[in-house]
Amino acid sequence: MVTRFLTEVPVDIDRDNARLRAAEELSGEAYQAARPSWLTEAFNWVVEKLLGFLEKVDSAVPGGIFAVLLLVVVLIVVVVVIRLKSGPLATSAKSGRAVFAGQRKASGEHRKAAEEAASRGDFDDAVRERFRAVVRSLEERALLDEKSGRTADEAAIEAGRLLPDVAVPLRAGARLFDDVHYGGIPATEAGYRSLSELDEGCRRARPVALAAG
Repeated sequence: MVTRFLTEVPVDIDRDNARLRAAEELSGEAYQAARPSWLTEAFNWVVEKLLGFLEKVDSAVPGGIFAVLLLVVVLIVVVVVIRLKSGPLATSAKSGRAVFAGQRKASGEHRKAAEEAASRGDFDDAVRERFRAVVRSLEERALLDEKSGRTADEAAIEAGRLLPDVAVPLRAGARLFDDVHYGGIPATEAGYRSLSELDEGCRRARPVALAAG
């Protein structure tokens, strides 16, 4: 009876002792195992801050968070377009679509290679070499400078200013070259013949500056 009476008597523990015993209890293995990892706590903190930020934006910006997301998307698109139009991305893209890869040959060598390819039915190679012959011939006549990395479109536009009579066929030839060489579109005999005619037309055409003199 005495033992039962003693166990039922409430124990009066002061605040400091209670805090100490609580700390000891929470430091036990069971509580430590149930405690979330530091990574989980960090993730929860980030999510909490992000949600708080989004709530503030939603209440402060007209249109709410959807308007902000739309603005961010537009800005990203603008930045990408600018980077493609100028800077390293543009330089890389242009150099990847250049007319000449490596050392230039004489226009006659490109022309001969084109004719040999056409004779064996390889019109893909024939188109590539014939357009290169066109551009190389214009460079040899000093109508185009020997600029590395020049694309087919750039060559057609620059030469077309001095040779307006063949400006349209030049642009068509540049598109054909890009379609075959970079687009993987099979060339045809008719396409090669059109480049042969372009080559002859460019060789006969007189620059407007010289004709005016």
